[in-house]
Amino acid sequence: MSALTIYADNAPEQGLLYIDFEAIKDHLAAIGVQFERWTASCELAADASTDDVIAAYEDSIEHLKQQYGFQSVDVISLKPDHPEKAAFRQKFLAEHTHSDFEVRFFIEGCGLFYLHVDGKVYAILCEQGDLISVPAHTTHWFDMGENPNFKCIRLFTTAEGWVAEFTGSDIARNFPTYDQYVAVVRS
Repeated sequence: MSALTIYADNAPEQGLLYIDFEAIKDHLAAIGVQFERWTASCELAADASTDDVIAAYEDSIEHLKQQYGFQSVDVISLKPDHPEKAAFRQKFLAEHTHSDFEVRFFIEGCGLFYLHVDGKVYAILCEQGDLISVPAHTTHWFDMGENPNFKCIRLFTTAEGWVAEFTGSDIARNFPTYDQYVAVVRS
């Protein structure tokens, strides 16, 4: 289940929860964030190659490429047994921005994006089928949990791909972790 919680940035213990897809989409659109649901053009095997994954979503990917000028597409996957999962998690947990969009489409699994915009923090639990496009220069962080389990398509307008500009803020420490958030939302 996708979910959105909107907090005041100084009140991480109180937030308004939304689980209706259209409500989530509308609240995010109000801050310039695209949130969509995609379906594959064919069934994907659990061990599908990057090329197979991209081909299954080719029409949707091409639409975004035309709309935003994306130049590169890749697939990232992290599983609970990944030897560097803790290091990856720490890197993404630090609040940062990008000079490019951050576009993720969840093929499987889920992850938690936090967007820090105009005195509010938006926690977006993305799951299989969700596409989120965070505008350039939007402060945010991402939590994949202690035992990540997701596969995502990523789109970039530059060949460099994911390049973060860290803010130095420790705000992420004040908000629920992925595991804490999921435990509450799914209870």
